[in-house]
Amino acid sequence: MTWLHDSVECRDERGEMSGRRWLLRMLWFAPAIALLVAVLFLVFGHQEISAFGQHLFSALIYATLIGTPSSYLLNWAGFHWSERWPRGVILIYAAVLAATSTVGTAAGTLLMQAMHMLENGSAWAEFRGSYPISLLISLVLGLSISSFETMRHKLHYATLELRTQQMEQERANKLLAEAQLSSLESRIHPHFLFNTLNSIAALIPTDPKRAEDTVARLATLLRFSLNTSQNSLVALEQELKIVRDYLEIEATRFGGRLRYAIQSDESADGCKVPPLALATLVENAVKHVVARRTEGATIAISSARADGRVTLEVLDDGPGFSLEQVPADHGLGNLAARLQLLFGEAAHLDVFRRGDSTVVQIVLPVER
Repeated sequence: MTWLHDSVECRDERGEMSGRRWLLRMLWFAPAIALLVAVLFLVFGHQEISAFGQHLFSALIYATLIGTPSSYLLNWAGFHWSERWPRGVILIYAAVLAATSTVGTAAGTLLMQAMHMLENGSAWAEFRGSYPISLLISLVLGLSISSFETMRHKLHYATLELRTQQMEQERANKLLAEAQLSSLESRIHPHFLFNTLNSIAALIPTDPKRAEDTVARLATLLRFSLNTSQNSLVALEQELKIVRDYLEIEATRFGGRLRYAIQSDESADGCKVPPLALATLVENAVKHVVARRTEGATIAISSARADGRVTLEVLDDGPGFSLEQVPADHGLGNLAARLQLLFGEAAHLDVFRRGDSTVVQIVLPVER
């Protein structure tokens, strides 16, 4: 799902960049107004401007000298500290606003003094009168807007994460459905059913009990393949039962050519595994090793639990293969994709040689 997450994130980043460009354009709006009024003062002189106009211009000066740097610094502080210090970032915002209010009010007072808008010696009085109001307005507006923006960004990224998880879950469900369909197809494949039914028919006169057991195992396999759509994980004990039933059915076909052993760690029986995961490995060994060799093959299935992880292995004495050569639509390719979606980097599928045998191994985290 990396490509899907990246595509969604790219669209959202473009939206964020557009919003930032709009904000930067708006930050120049107040300085432009202040510059226009300053030009009017220079052209007409402050005597020609009403008292209301002078107060308005003073407010614009303070708003420009305090608001513009506050916007940049709050954006910078939020970007660098909101994730590192989420509970204390409000104190950083308050410190930034207090500093910009102090510096901006002082700079505004000096600017008005230089423009002869203040009487000589009244700059300090102007600063003392304007500073508390500037500080209060900056803190109220700045903290309110910063809190709103922080919550908006958190909601934005939470929505993005939820959307990504939903898409990943949909893909996981699709892969599971494909695995179930592939498993069901292998169960109802004409050759499989024909050979199984032939085996059952041959057993009825000589060993009716085994014929009855084979019918029951076939029904269990079909039922399990159909019913696993409700669960993304099943108990390992249940998965092992399906594997045992499958091998017993195949043993009626191949006879002595199929030799198998199952060694299960009892502490791992209750652990959760993807349905048909182990069965996929066993089917692969039967189809590509047992069925293709006149002497057949020996298959060993084992499970172990240690250090919070479950290890499943299927070993056969075949020639081996490379996992890189397995196409994505193959059963093993589908299984690898499902493991990635369900467990991420915590799970992996490996194929390697151990002496003269091929081992296909699944390592999973223990689901609590």
